[in-house]
Amino acid sequence: MQPLIISSIVFACVFGSALLGMLLRTAVPDHHVSQDSKDVVKMAMGLLATMAALVLGLLTASAKSSFDTVDSEVQQSAAHIILLDRVLAQYGPETKETRDMLRQALAYRIQLTWPDDSSRATRVEAPEMTPTIEGIQSRVRALSPQSDAQRDLQSKALSLIGELTATRWLVFAQAGNSVPMVFLIVLVLWLAVLFISFGLLAPRNATVVVALLFCALSVAGSIFLILEMGHPLAGSIKVSGAPLRFALAHLGQ
Repeated sequence: MQPLIISSIVFACVFGSALLGMLLRTAVPDHHVSQDSKDVVKMAMGLLATMAALVLGLLTASAKSSFDTVDSEVQQSAAHIILLDRVLAQYGPETKETRDMLRQALAYRIQLTWPDDSSRATRVEAPEMTPTIEGIQSRVRALSPQSDAQRDLQSKALSLIGELTATRWLVFAQAGNSVPMVFLIVLVLWLAVLFISFGLLAPRNATVVVALLFCALSVAGSIFLILEMGHPLAGSIKVSGAPLRFALAHLGQ
């Protein structure tokens, strides 16, 4: 389910809970909302609010860490691609076709994940690229070095391709990280109970409603950010493709 849809559902649940609390206020006997009762409810809700805040903070930190990890891996891949191209160039002119394949594969990857046309859908997985990458590896392995220098360059190129392949699969594996649905449901349940108490204890006026509205929007916004950062190669918040574009611009030089 899309992060925007989930965050909208969270907003509806949370703000609806606040309005429900206001409606319940008219049905609750006065002695149930005495000052002593309010003090106990405030202490209980303070504990619940602390737990919810800690969970939101942990989720945000976890999502940001995952996002930064993928961003770092993309930058590392760009550096390895440039280095691989330079190693092949140093090997000799017989690697020109291999370097052309590398450039074409990188250009295709960029257009899939970071298309120039923003209206185009982003594709994270591209199984059709696997034979191309394996073909580049096979071409490098099939080279016949004529000197120790070429043998060293061939070995280095194969090592770089291995690292690029491992990083590629690692990025894809991490690109689909998301918050477990059960975890999210429990968090929303806590928030709903918390907002019911807000509505139950608050006076019924426009100022309170607007304040609760903005609180619910803030909570839904934080959920949206967490879910968006959990998919770092898709959505409105995703890892920049600038490092790979930079690498593409410097291939073949």
